[in-house]
Amino acid sequence: MSNNRIGLIGCGNISAIYLKNLTASSDVRVVACADIDVERARSRAQEFGVPKACTVEELLADPEIDIVVNLTIPASHAEISRRALEAGKHVYLEKPLAVELQDGRDVVALAESKGLRIACAPETFLGGGIQTCRKLIDEGAIGRPVAATGFMMGSGPEAWHPDPIFFYQKGGGPLFDMGPYYLTAFIFLLGGIRRVTASAAISLPERVVGSGAKKGERIPVETPTHIAGVLDFASGAVGTLITSFDVAAGTNLTNMIEIHGTEGTLRVPDPNTFGGPVKLRKPGGDYEDVPLSFGYDDNMRGIGVIDMARAIAEGRPHRASGQLALHVLETMNGLLQASAEDRHIPLEALAERPAIMPEGGFE
Repeated sequence: MSNNRIGLIGCGNISAIYLKNLTASSDVRVVACADIDVERARSRAQEFGVPKACTVEELLADPEIDIVVNLTIPASHAEISRRALEAGKHVYLEKPLAVELQDGRDVVALAESKGLRIACAPETFLGGGIQTCRKLIDEGAIGRPVAATGFMMGSGPEAWHPDPIFFYQKGGGPLFDMGPYYLTAFIFLLGGIRRVTASAAISLPERVVGSGAKKGERIPVETPTHIAGVLDFASGAVGTLITSFDVAAGTNLTNMIEIHGTEGTLRVPDPNTFGGPVKLRKPGGDYEDVPLSFGYDDNMRGIGVIDMARAIAEGRPHRASGQLALHVLETMNGLLQASAEDRHIPLEALAERPAIMPEGGFE
């Protein structure tokens, strides 16, 4: 059992579910919230009973904080994580690990040099749905995995998101926004990726904010919004991943992952969720529902923080590791580089598959 003290930086939309789950946990204590807008930090602190709201600088200087949860925008991820590590604190951050690959490498290396932990979202692979899929694969339910497919295709977030500009800047786009869910699931289920290639395009050079205070504002698109990638896994399996903000009318392929093996196909639940359904199909048969063997099938954002806190106390590796997130970051950068350079890109950061969760969840 752990009782690490948490300081959360970045009190925007995603912070509410983290604070809900972390303040309900007996493994950690949330002691401070910070934001560049201190009033927003005060509001979140009051909402969830957090004793302290402060500036980012004050939180990083607080000797009572053991773990910093970094929920800032992607462009700030590496810098805030570096400052937290330099202050002697473990770090858990929202995806992606960084925008630039070298920044991601530097942050992971800094944590290792200081003997500190760094962990990164998405943690949805710790939920009951994808954990059950891993168990089925490990037990041979589909034979030897030979292929994987993943699709995240929609029209983009500008119609509903109150401030969607960063989605269309470097470090955004469908690949950096949603790709980490799919790639993390792929790596957890199948292992590391050895090389990638892709085609990528900016289909619309400009977007228009559709709601909120910035409604009508025009957004220049600075990053690809449709990416079709091919992934060669070290195991020999071949993956296909399409992420797009350019599909105006939607598709029934959206949010779908399938793992195809020599003896069957496994339909994996939406990797942006923690639960099911999990479906298994054998040759000549129909898809059949498989009951979940693991807990955490609700929205459990924050479980990666709790797993890291427990891992620190138990002296074991944590599951949503910096190395895993670095491999995901290298893969995403490799996909964009492959399209720009018309070639395959070899990958270096081959991550070991994280350990499976305890069945039923933590005690």
